[in-house]
Amino acid sequence: MALFFVTFTGRQSLHAAAEGGTTQAGETQPVSASRAAREEKAIQDARRQQLADKEAALAAKEQELKRLSEKLDAKLKTLEEAQKKLDEATKTQKKMTEKAQDEKYKKMIGMFKKMRAEQAGQLLDKLEENKAIAVLNLMDTKSVIKVVPYIKQPKVVKWINENLKGL
Repeated sequence: MALFFVTFTGRQSLHAAAEGGTTQAGETQPVSASRAAREEKAIQDARRQQLADKEAALAAKEQELKRLSEKLDAKLKTLEEAQKKLDEATKTQKKMTEKAQDEKYKKMIGMFKKMRAEQAGQLLDKLEENKAIAVLNLMDTKSVIKVVPYIKQPKVVKWINENLKGL
């Protein structure tokens, strides 16, 4: 049995040569069947190795993505916790500010109640209109009745209109 060395450019050439047929170039070259089978096996093994290498690379990339995903999830959780703490601190600060403001209003209203009606009216008359109306809204009815005669009429009329809006 004679062996010939042939360079093949692909699977079709290998099959053609193994069968004693023609190559892509159209040449007839006899080759032993065992040689063709070995070369076919070598090509398949090379392809299997390439596939295995690609699968290994893909698995490594999947592991890296999983690691990065876990790292990102941990950072997201940390950020969410920080946001929650910030929201709680902001809420607490707002409550404290509102409480302090309420205390100031109570002191101011107490001061107006303790003043003589004429003095309180004159002082309210000197305030900006919206602030004077706010003070009148916070005062009890008895105190307002005493103070209103000493406040200029436009402020009193606006205060009355604001209180009667829904009617």
